[in-house]
Amino acid sequence: MKKPHIQLLISLMGLLLQFSCQSNSDDVKNQTEAKKPNIVIIYMDDLGYGDVSAYQAGTLNTPNMDQLFNEGIRFTNGYASSATCTPSRYALLTGVYPWRNENAKILPGTAPLLIDTAQYTLPKMLQENGYSTGIVGKWHLGLGLGNVDWNQEIKPGPNQVGFDYSYILAATQDRVPTVYIENGRVVGLDPKDPIEVNYQENFPGEPTALSNPEMLEMKWHHGHNNSIVNGIPRIGFMKGGDAAKWSDEDMADHFLEKARTFVNENSSSSKPFFLYYAMQQPHVPRTPHPRFVGKSGMGPRGDVILEADWVIGEFLKTLEEAGILENTLIIFSSDNGPVINDGYYDDAVEKLGDHTPWGPLRGGKYSLFEAGTRVPFAVFWKGTIQPQVSDALVTQIDLMASIGALVGATVPSNDSQNLLNTFLGKSQEGRSEFVLEATSRTAFRQGDWVMIPPYPGPEVLGNVNIEMGNSSDYQLYNLKEDIGQQNNLANSNPEKLQEMIQKYEAIRNQEDMEVEQVELK
Repeated sequence: MKKPHIQLLISLMGLLLQFSCQSNSDDVKNQTEAKKPNIVIIYMDDLGYGDVSAYQAGTLNTPNMDQLFNEGIRFTNGYASSATCTPSRYALLTGVYPWRNENAKILPGTAPLLIDTAQYTLPKMLQENGYSTGIVGKWHLGLGLGNVDWNQEIKPGPNQVGFDYSYILAATQDRVPTVYIENGRVVGLDPKDPIEVNYQENFPGEPTALSNPEMLEMKWHHGHNNSIVNGIPRIGFMKGGDAAKWSDEDMADHFLEKARTFVNENSSSSKPFFLYYAMQQPHVPRTPHPRFVGKSGMGPRGDVILEADWVIGEFLKTLEEAGILENTLIIFSSDNGPVINDGYYDDAVEKLGDHTPWGPLRGGKYSLFEAGTRVPFAVFWKGTIQPQVSDALVTQIDLMASIGALVGATVPSNDSQNLLNTFLGKSQEGRSEFVLEATSRTAFRQGDWVMIPPYPGPEVLGNVNIEMGNSSDYQLYNLKEDIGQQNNLANSNPEKLQEMIQKYEAIRNQEDMEVEQVELK
């Protein structure tokens, strides 16, 4: 008579146990999700090793940048993958050496999307692990499949490679189209004034720097003599879209507003967020807001760096006011090293004074020497990372695997190395070797040594006055003893040179790593 009651009791207990287990499982999952930090990458454009005062190698004062370096980890051996922008951005978002993709070069504003939509990316990885993802700022990785119609939805683009939200300039501030693009559509476009863009020839009757120099408010030095927008000559030709054209001097404030909005809209969400904040300073044309004009005493280049420093301070305030600064991992770096004159007469050379944007390093943007790829690199996580200086060799390529380890992702095999403990300050051990790139040329760093193969071409790039690292002979430097790369040891240490060459060629000739760019879908 009691058996049905016993069975019912057992069934109820089973249901309660199942519910309890499910509840505990959900609690554990929720706790795990709650422990995932927000992640922000602040990515500067052409900022040199000596441009951040925390490195004590220049004369500019950057207190807000310094907060990240002095209260987090300041890496002295932190590298971009390349000495130019597009390749470094490609590597940052894919975890792949850019020289493995022959198309990863400085792109025109009309280039098709460089990252295949099927390729695994940093934002995709974070999406899959519960993150809301966004990009604000410079893109310069191509858009669409070629022959973009700027008056319709533009895709594929950032939204198709892992970003839930995107607010970008297509290429660089000195290239057309000079408009903002939000989630694939030009912002503020008047359909009665459609945009046309061409990088081969001008549109009939449209003024250029050559035909109408009287319209210029900024004089071009080299390479920037096509369409004129806001009195500034650009690379490439553009017609129409007047209502959508950006205001150059307001760009830093504009991107700051969009970055703040993204943070505020996501700070109260149950999901963590990832923001790739790709700032445009100090890339040319350097157009500081009037609040910062003359502030550095070094002309527009110094002024826009101080403007960027202020912006970073305001952004940090936003995180603090939202109550999430202590749960936000911030990575700060630059896409390549510095360049002073990169296409405009803006007093950057004349007013440089005693400031050394390259610090103790040799070379700069475009160069195989250290200043081309060794850049400011900080990792900051208030209350979690203890302030320290690290000499570990780290690269932006390693962020994919390292962040993957942080959030519990499974990352496909690529060039990225898991250096999470190093980035969190728990280890001083970095990667052992690294193949760096500059304008399709590569060199090899291993330990304290750098080997540069022979390359033809000018030793000094005339227009920008930067040593390129080209030579008819092999170059070998011990950076521990000679950080300025003045003493070539290739002849005096042939054994080390051969060791470096063999390892370099082994990496360059790898065929078993499935990281090649596939055809765009």
